[in-house]
Amino acid sequence: MCGDDSMPITLTQLNTAEVLRYMGCPPEKADEALTAQVEACAREVLGAVRPRWSWRAVSLTFEEHGVRLENGLLLPGQDLKAHLTGCNRAAVFCATLGAEADALIRRAERLDMGRALTLDCCASAAIEAVCDQIEAELQEKFPGCSFPFRYSPGYGDLPLEVQGPILELLDAPRRAGLCATANHLLTPRKSVTALLGVAEGEIERAKRSCLGCPAQGSCQYRKAGGHCGIS
Repeated sequence: MCGDDSMPITLTQLNTAEVLRYMGCPPEKADEALTAQVEACAREVLGAVRPRWSWRAVSLTFEEHGVRLENGLLLPGQDLKAHLTGCNRAAVFCATLGAEADALIRRAERLDMGRALTLDCCASAAIEAVCDQIEAELQEKFPGCSFPFRYSPGYGDLPLEVQGPILELLDAPRRAGLCATANHLLTPRKSVTALLGVAEGEIERAKRSCLGCPAQGSCQYRKAGGHCGIS
């Protein structure tokens, strides 16, 4: 199975509470002005984005230094290896909001950095919402299977250096207009690569951690020694 059967993704709304978390503001502490700004920026982002994605199913081989995909690509590290325990396959995918989201944020940066920050956080929430839709669609392609949460380069000890090889595996430049820079960053910027493990039987589904959260550097919950509760 591969990305030839990828269904179009459409976003009609954003979770404003999640946007506020990315901004480092607990939703219950947001005043009316901030909430209104988030809602206005969310509408702008929804009007600008053009989500695209690609995916491929691969078999997995567990090795001493990581997990090897059937095309020969080794994903190094012990964290992903532990995360995929019980899985014999994975759906590898990439997703992007498109260049329009980046352009919207850049234009705002020239005029109002506060608004630009809000747009940036809205775009972060948007790409996560796109990935949620993709994950739900991919799960339907593997009936009767179990899935840990999706896992991306940069989580744990899985290095960003694998971004380029994953995009090559997915033919992402052609299928999704998605590339990686020499520094292993994705472009367009609001983009994701990820693996969704596939297990034939029941597995214990671990909760998401703060490892890959866009808000972890500014999170007020973490600063207070807590957690936002998203899993």
